[in-house]
Formats: sequence, C-alpha cells, structure tokens
Amino acid sequence: MTVQPMQRSPEDPGEILRLMPTRWHEQFLAEYRSALDAARDVSRFQELRDVLKLWRMRAVAYSGPGFEEAIQAARDDRSEEFVSAEQSTYWIG
Repeated sequence: MTVQPMQRSPEDPGEILRLMPTRWHEQFLAEYRSALDAARDVSRFQELRDVLKLWRMRAVAYSGPGFEEAIQAARDDRSEEFVSAEQSTYWIG
C-alpha cells in the first residue's frame, strides 16, 4: 500500500494566493484575516468559509485569460463584446 499525498482544498488560502494574480493578494489577505478573527466566535465561523469560497471564485476569474481585457471593455462600455444575461442563461440552462 502506498501513501498518497494529501490534496489541498481548493479553498485553502495558500492555494487561492497561488492561483490569484499578485495585485489581489493584499485585498484577499485583509478580508481573510478579518474573517479569521470573526471565526473565533463559533456562530460566525461560516463567514470564514464564505470569504474563502468567494475568493476562490475570484481567483479563478482574475487569473483567467482575457480577464483584464474584459474588465477594460466593461469600463469602456463596449457592450458589443459581451454576451447578454439572457443568452448566458440560455446556454447554462
């Protein structure tokens, strides 16, 4: 029997930092530390999990190809470069 290495959770803070572009690290760490402090109260533990889940999704988006270009297009109001919400819902459903 061989020992398999433990896989890290996708919501592991280290994994989130590894995936995410450096410019977002400071904001992530500030929100993570705040949620970590809140989690000391057992009734607020879910806040930590929520922050990690949200930042995992952000890290995937922020590191995706074309993300910066899409953000700039949105800022420039170049809506013709985007799919409407109705179309995206159709594709998903």
